Amino acid sequence: MACNSSSCQSNCYKNDEEYAEDSPSLTDRKLSTSTNGQQNLCVKCKANQPISSASAGAGAGADDAHFCYGCFRRNLYGKFRLSVTSYSMITPSDNVLVAFSGGPASSVALQFVHELQHRAQKNFDANKDRSLPVFGVGVAFIDESAVYPDASEKVDDAIREMKLVVSKLTPPMKQLHVFPIENIYTSDSIEGKDRLTKLLDAANDATGKEDLLLHLRMLALQKVASENGYNRLILGSCTSRIACHVLAATVKGQGYSLSADIQYVDARWDIPVVLPLRDCTAQELNLLCRIDGLKTLQLPNSPPAGINGLVSSFVTLLQEENPSRECTIVRTAGKLTPFHFNRIPEISDCTVPLATRRRQKRYNLKPMESMSSESFCPLCNSPLRILIYRVRTNPKVAKVQDLVVPVVQVAVFRYSPRIPHQWNISICLYPNKWLPGEAWQL
Repeated sequence: MACNSSSCQSNCYKNDEEYAEDSPSLTDRKLSTSTNGQQNLCVKCKANQPISSASAGAGAGADDAHFCYGCFRRNLYGKFRLSVTSYSMITPSDNVLVAFSGGPASSVALQFVHELQHRAQKNFDANKDRSLPVFGVGVAFIDESAVYPDASEKVDDAIREMKLVVSKLTPPMKQLHVFPIENIYTSDSIEGKDRLTKLLDAANDATGKEDLLLHLRMLALQKVASENGYNRLILGSCTSRIACHVLAATVKGQGYSLSADIQYVDARWDIPVVLPLRDCTAQELNLLCRIDGLKTLQLPNSPPAGINGLVSSFVTLLQEENPSRECTIVRTAGKLTPFHFNRIPEISDCTVPLATRRRQKRYNLKPMESMSSESFCPLCNSPLRILIYRVRTNPKVAKVQDLVVPVVQVAVFRYSPRIPHQWNISICLYPNKWLPGEAWQL
């Protein structure tokens, strides 16, 4: 899993022995034996015994129980590190913000980012010239008590647990940002809650309300990152979640912008969003949390309803029939042509290590010239397909004129009331920063 390169400047260890120093002892893990009394061996290292079925649990994939703990963890961390290095998600000069909800995916993402930062700090301390800085890490939690007021006490307990979890991830120190979701409007919580309640009530469709809340959560994370000087936003979206999004977006008629949401990098936002766990399944992350003892929190929220709930149940059934179905869905959708913003902008700063700049240029998805620039919906930030109508401005003149119309009505219909004359009422409830006034003169 190591690069073993003398010119590597990616802040990684040079061999697996150094990685094993920080890993828990393999002898402390439960081992399994076959039914005839003979011990099984890991399919990768052929030396250690695989994780027992009792440790793996019923939700683990068939291949997970064939690895020993060391190989399983190195394989999972290798997927994370390959995504980070291949797409230049984190460079030494970056300041990254990890979105943390307390679930297995965000817990693993935070743990892996911490390990990457900790190794960078050790390399920095061991280097005499100390030419490579150590990237900064912050943690953000979006408090949705205004959406679920009955569970405010449970959220307060969860925040205290998160502070304890983050405080243990040292050195280096990491700051936890707790951001109430109503603060996307204003710092006045009363006014913000009132506007947020009215906005959510305007979305009378269960699917539209869930999508709207997801978008508001992203706006809150973007605001936290921009106000605190972060230049990367790390999400814990995994293969399982992306597979559900692929089918749900297809059913909702969002196929044109689907490829924008499933890539490793999404730079259409002010702060680029990266998905380092895109190649990891939810079963793998749950297994790692159980055997690694990572603290996970169960926050109060309503189960998926409408289209999202149906798709989630359908994907779960597919996964039970064949553990590779989620990966197949994501690989198939990954063949869609990405947009020009699905990569980190090229670095021209001479202070950034040359190896980092070369790696980024090597793994760029496509040349900028081969991808057309797109317009974005001011509500959901999705790419817009531009329709060109040939219209006759003057009936007496034979000349026709091109009328360019961005298809923004889809987003408005999705989130807002179905009666067209009520669109302006609900649109006024959106945060002003992300709602250009001229964009809605329809």
